[in-house]
Amino acid sequence: MLKTVEGIVVKETPFKENSKILSIYTKDGLISVVSKGCKNLKSPLRVISNKLSYASFTIYYNENKLSTLKEGKIINDLIHIKSDLILISYLIYLTDLVIQISKQDESPEIYDLYISTILKIEEGFNPLILSNILELKLLDYLGVSINYNECIKCGKSDDIVTISLNDGGYICKNCYDNEIVYDSKVLKIMKLYHLVDINTIKELKISDKVINDINDIISSYYDDYTGIYIKSKDFIKRNINIG
Repeated sequence: MLKTVEGIVVKETPFKENSKILSIYTKDGLISVVSKGCKNLKSPLRVISNKLSYASFTIYYNENKLSTLKEGKIINDLIHIKSDLILISYLIYLTDLVIQISKQDESPEIYDLYISTILKIEEGFNPLILSNILELKLLDYLGVSINYNECIKCGKSDDIVTISLNDGGYICKNCYDNEIVYDSKVLKIMKLYHLVDINTIKELKISDKVINDINDIISSYYDDYTGIYIKSKDFIKRNINIG
């Protein structure tokens, strides 16, 4: 059956002399395809068969088996990201993250969120902010969402003063018990991160202090609640001092 899918190549494995087996992340999950002869310099499959190629792929589809790539067309070459080592690091990290989460929840919305985030980074928006927005949204699919709307302890929706990582939500002044107190802007913007439609983002004017505080909270929350370890994030932490 001939089928056309949109996706991004997340893994390439050499196959025979001039071919590759590609793992393509799509809205329907991971699809494995053989790209025959793609290593040849004149092959029309050469460009789209590289890791992190975001393209439309036409395949001879075999459900639950290895499919065969017929042709494809680049949707966005992501040249801005791929020309910058730091941005490539973010792309690799976010790709690894969504693949891990997709193993637990196969919702096509995860793919949509991922692609929207990548395209906003390609447009030139702050990659740390975009990564944090995606990370917060993905918590919903892991079943460990942060409670932004009321005190996690008593249920009151007013007089919120901070967030408790131990309890997994916001804390009001009556339930406060020596948790780190963050600026009210941090709490407000975290909630906005979770609610915002990534596709509608036009500008991101947030202070470095707020950005860093939010990133620290999210990093700690992922460590404590998700059980997910993404090795590629270590490179980002070491080289650009985040998290």
